[in-house]
Amino acid sequence: MAAGDIETFRQDGLWFNRIEGESRTLGLGFEKEKDAIAAGREAAVARQVEHNLKFSEGPTDDRAAYGTNPRDVA
Repeated sequence: MAAGDIETFRQDGLWFNRIEGESRTLGLGFEKEKDAIAAGREAAVARQVEHNLKFSEGPTDDRAAYGTNPRDVA
């Protein structure tokens, strides 16, 4: 994951989104994973970056690039 990508993650029973490389979250937490993912994808589309899901065990292979020139994520 590169700095600037959007990351959706779970912490203390809630789901959050943040810009990779920053400690602040984007908005408030979500009780439902699907709501946090939708907001994270929307933020990634707006910024034309990747969206990644992270669980307590680390990042998953679930990622999507929304930029005009996505980098090789394989």
